[in-house]
Amino acid sequence: MIRVVRGNPTPEELAAALAVVRARAAATAAQEGAAPPPPQWSDPARIARSRSPLPGPRAWARTFWPV
Repeated sequence: MIRVVRGNPTPEELAAALAVVRARAAATAAQEGAAPPPPQWSDPARIARSRSPLPGPRAWARTFWPV
């Protein structure tokens, strides 16, 4: 329920304010129905949780994948 606390809006002003409130409510409801974010197992950043090895004499022999 919406109540005017201060002032005396015209019917047109009140209708415009209610239109904005209804549009925001509809947009929020549409976002809630959107696809959920992907699960963490598909996040590529989970592979690189530890620091990669620094370059050195045998850097070519090291692998990025943890052992």
